[in-house]
Amino acid sequence: METVFRLESPRVVAAVARIVRDIGIAEELTQDALVAALEQWPAQGVPDNPGAWLMTAARRRAVDLVRRRENYARKLAEIGRDLRTAAAAAEYEELPAPDDIDDDLLRLVFTTCHPALSAEARTALTLRLPGGLTTAEIARAFLVPEPTVAQRIVRAKRTLATRNVAFEVPYGPDREARLGSVLEVIYLIFNEGYAATAGDDWLRPALCEDALRLARLLSGLMPKESEVHGLTALLEFQASRAAARTRPDGTPVLLRDQNRRRWNRMLIARGVTALARAEATAAGALGPYALQAAIAACHAHAHTYEETDWPAIATLYGLLAARSPSPVVELNRAVAVSMADGPGPALDIVDALTAEPALRDYHLLPSVRADLLARLGRTAQARAEFRRAASLTRNERERELLLRRAAECD
Repeated sequence: METVFRLESPRVVAAVARIVRDIGIAEELTQDALVAALEQWPAQGVPDNPGAWLMTAARRRAVDLVRRRENYARKLAEIGRDLRTAAAAAEYEELPAPDDIDDDLLRLVFTTCHPALSAEARTALTLRLPGGLTTAEIARAFLVPEPTVAQRIVRAKRTLATRNVAFEVPYGPDREARLGSVLEVIYLIFNEGYAATAGDDWLRPALCEDALRLARLLSGLMPKESEVHGLTALLEFQASRAAARTRPDGTPVLLRDQNRRRWNRMLIARGVTALARAEATAAGALGPYALQAAIAACHAHAHTYEETDWPAIATLYGLLAARSPSPVVELNRAVAVSMADGPGPALDIVDALTAEPALRDYHLLPSVRADLLARLGRTAQARAEFRRAASLTRNERERELLLRRAAECD
């Protein structure tokens, strides 16, 4: 029952939300359908198509709700095929057309990622509805109290309702801005799983899997959007390294020390395919996610750290900096430059970033600077920078790694 509900609830919520135009009410009606299943299935047996059973039960409740409203006559023409309230038991085995399900899911993703919501609210609501996670699971993943997550979700639903946010996929000028919000949420979810910002674990594989599943879903729903394929390719490449990024005790393993035979070749192949789709659908230059995927592909194609095409990566980071300038991109470019041209030119780039307000408490800035100083033989300065980086990170595993590198400078 739990597995069926986790798999089917996003589709059911999406289909019901199209009828009632309120994702909060849609979730409640979907949960009512689950209660009905818990009451009936033990006695009557699990239906051959449990997803269709839940879909029909929830949609029946949605239609009943609409009927009770004064505008039922107007809604009757709008929902059309959804009115099957007198269905026989066999009708539970029927599902809506696949295209209808895809359209509803896409609407749900765009609604939960609406820019009117804060980043935290968008992330929580997306994991809760399209992602199918429970409130407790989301709280565990982000190391925050469960009531905090519950409040974010409730406030997000209230905001969408009070602002009368349309349950739709935007088109025209609004589409690009909204799509950017959707991709950002999936990217943030994956990054939190790939390198946790806080806590005792450096990796949270479940979050990476959830983000990758959402990205693949979006790729199937929006096959002509280059950046959707670009993000999917990036996550496929990054996820392929997961098994090699930590030791059995959870200690982080840096990229140069990873056993590349443990990289998942199937995920790399999927990344190559997704990147090819991003390139084929791009209208002109590649977007930021596709450029990051191209950088990840350079790492994936190299058999060893030394064989990596660092000049190509430095060039790609230059293109990324021109396309989406940010201090973090420039910091990553410095790392690539250090491998392509040596630590000296890279240190000049990093030193120029020390005045950036956005990087003031960013632990990777002193971490990168420490690494460059160590390679230049300036060990005392490197040690101080590693210790400063350790004081800024909130992740225990990363703090241990940075302190160990500081000790190695001795």
